[in-house]
Amino acid sequence: MNHTPRIRAVSGIALVVSLGVVATACGEPDRHPLSAAPYDAARQVSFNTGSDSKVDPEKPLEVTSKGEGGRITDVTVMDEAGHYLAGELAADGVRWRSTAPLAAGAKYTVRVSTEDDEGAPGLRTMLFETAPAKRFLTAEFGPKAGTYGVGQPITAKLSLAVADGKGRAVVERALKISSKPAVEGSWHWVDDKTLHYRPRDYWPAGAVVNATSNLQGVKVAGKLYGGRSKPLKITIGDRLEAVTDAGSHTMTVMRDGEVIKTMPVTTGKPGFDTRNGIKVVLGKEYFVRMRSTSIGIAEGSSESYDLPVYYATRVTWSGEYVHAAPWSVGSQGSANVSHGCTGMSMENAEWFYKTVREGDIVKVINSYGDMMDTFGNGFGDWNLSWDKWLKGSALVAGSDAAAGNVTEVSARLRPRV
Repeated sequence: MNHTPRIRAVSGIALVVSLGVVATACGEPDRHPLSAAPYDAARQVSFNTGSDSKVDPEKPLEVTSKGEGGRITDVTVMDEAGHYLAGELAADGVRWRSTAPLAAGAKYTVRVSTEDDEGAPGLRTMLFETAPAKRFLTAEFGPKAGTYGVGQPITAKLSLAVADGKGRAVVERALKISSKPAVEGSWHWVDDKTLHYRPRDYWPAGAVVNATSNLQGVKVAGKLYGGRSKPLKITIGDRLEAVTDAGSHTMTVMRDGEVIKTMPVTTGKPGFDTRNGIKVVLGKEYFVRMRSTSIGIAEGSSESYDLPVYYATRVTWSGEYVHAAPWSVGSQGSANVSHGCTGMSMENAEWFYKTVREGDIVKVINSYGDMMDTFGNGFGDWNLSWDKWLKGSALVAGSDAAAGNVTEVSARLRPRV
């Protein structure tokens, strides 16, 4: 925005102060034109909003001086939420034009400052409302409100697909994650409708995490605008990590870095090896009926099974659990005999079930199995290095941010200066 007129106005104000002192000393009134209240500049400026009750948000806002012995010195445009609309004022003060998209379905207040040929200030205030959008994009944050482990990602499920890089950047800027204490973090696009957010490292124990959306009214792409999204607040519990060593057939559980229990376990046997890598607890089920047909093993074959399972802690959607396996106690601590789950005694499984919560970390090492899928079978988010995680951000890909969700919605939050 050109500030030459504003600088002149400030200089004029300084002059008023000086002249005011002299006039008081001489006993004469101050007659400088800037000493008076701003005159009504309604006849001096015009707007391109027309007579329509709702302004088209697809068109820029323009304020024009009618050329009747005056010019525009400043324009501010603000919506009801306190967001400024960026714009540029011509050097000659004849025209101001918005440089950022108007929000859809928003109410704006326009304040236009002017001056006449003698430098006297004028003011024109105008209210207008933009037409609502016909297509809305909303985000549903996950998980549900509650307390989770340090590995719990925040998810955002979009109501419509966003494939364009610029549109993704708009969405990503508007989806805000804040935490106390603050951490470095970033969104990662899983697909056109799904984003995951995680910190660089695990969440700090005891952190409070808030997810909010500034999408409402914001133009995403074409005629697609953001709609209202419900915010989310979660808290983070103790740092609980379980490390399953398939080579030594043991599980070690740590709380805040201190070992609290080591247990003998069995993991997947050859051909059914347990996946390596970091997994996140997805849920807990006191009783599950496990059937081999659910993982593609034909009923009646040599590998088929149909078992009642207790104290089942789920770590993948495809059916990998940490659970009680009393039938394999003789192998626990010495051999891997399961079909991919981590089995332990009834007593140890009950303890584990009652100790962990959703979002806690379960890491498998030294297995002959594949690496845990990053997405699609639970939360394998932590198996990506931070550099690779950042490459899934539209902001980083577009060189809009060096790391994480740090860029404000500049087009709406502040005028250009």
